[in-house]
Amino acid sequence: MTHVTPDESTLVLGIETSCDETAAALVMGGNDVVSSVVSSQIEIHADFGGVVPEIASRAHLETLNPVIARAIVEAGVDESRIDAVACTHGPGLIGALLVGVSAAKALALAWDVPYVGVNHLEAHLYSAFIEDPSLEFPLVVLLVSGGHTMLVEMQDHGRYRLVGQTIDDAAGEAFDKLARVMGLGFPGGPAIDKASDSGDPAAVDFPRAVPEKPYHFSFSGLKTSVVTFIEKASASGDLPSLADVAASIQEAIVDVLVKKTFRAVDDTGAKVVGGGGGVLANRRLRHRMAEEADKRGVTLALPDPILCTDNAAMIGVAGGYWLTKGRLTDWAENVDPSMVL
Repeated sequence: MTHVTPDESTLVLGIETSCDETAAALVMGGNDVVSSVVSSQIEIHADFGGVVPEIASRAHLETLNPVIARAIVEAGVDESRIDAVACTHGPGLIGALLVGVSAAKALALAWDVPYVGVNHLEAHLYSAFIEDPSLEFPLVVLLVSGGHTMLVEMQDHGRYRLVGQTIDDAAGEAFDKLARVMGLGFPGGPAIDKASDSGDPAAVDFPRAVPEKPYHFSFSGLKTSVVTFIEKASASGDLPSLADVAASIQEAIVDVLVKKTFRAVDDTGAKVVGGGGGVLANRRLRHRMAEEADKRGVTLALPDPILCTDNAAMIGVAGGYWLTKGRLTDWAENVDPSMVL
């Protein structure tokens, strides 16, 4: 394997296949995203109301090579220019992860370049550094997606403290389930966000769970409350408009996420708030977080909405960091569907 001394010209190919997005990106010098290509499987899984693991794996097999080729073409470089390959090792769907890692290792071997396995959750933490690599530690990071809802204190590169996490459903999972109940389709987060446009977020006072646990989240009770409310209101003929219900659900989820995030900011003294995960593309959540950050005079470092959902740019950034530290991944290291931060 060719030795690489990373510098501002080092070019890393990032690959992401942990769930239902097939993605590849080229990142130069640690945080300069030269190209980023994402092929979504939303339409494939929409009829099922959620991601079907076997179908996801097959779609990755069909799509990954063209996605990688397109990322290289859009970057305007020859494959011989690539200095290292980074790929998600977990957490995620085991079949989907294996597709990406198998391809990534094969390319690294063929090109005789270093290979770096990346923790998908850690990569979301690094999303904040894509636009501003000079962010000062510590950061409080809200990582919120279909599979995870957690608060992390990022004390330094590679040093993290889990502040709180969900005790049941993740926020994205709650959005998906409630959108299905309301007949809004999949994925639920964007559907509820759109449906709430003309709605009143105060129309229905849905519960905000686990107030006695300052940093933990719970959304299963909200799901039950919404279902019960819709059933009773429908039976009595008092059901508010779809927009009002959607806006009220969204506000209940956003309210909890924002309050607990900034409680952690106050308690840790952090001057920067970061974020990652698809739920952070939600317009109301971004607006509320901006308001709270402005009140406290702290820096809000949320990635562009397109970089909140699963992508390979964040994999390239995280992989590039570990490349600078000389932490390469053994060829025999396998995927870990249950990998923790």
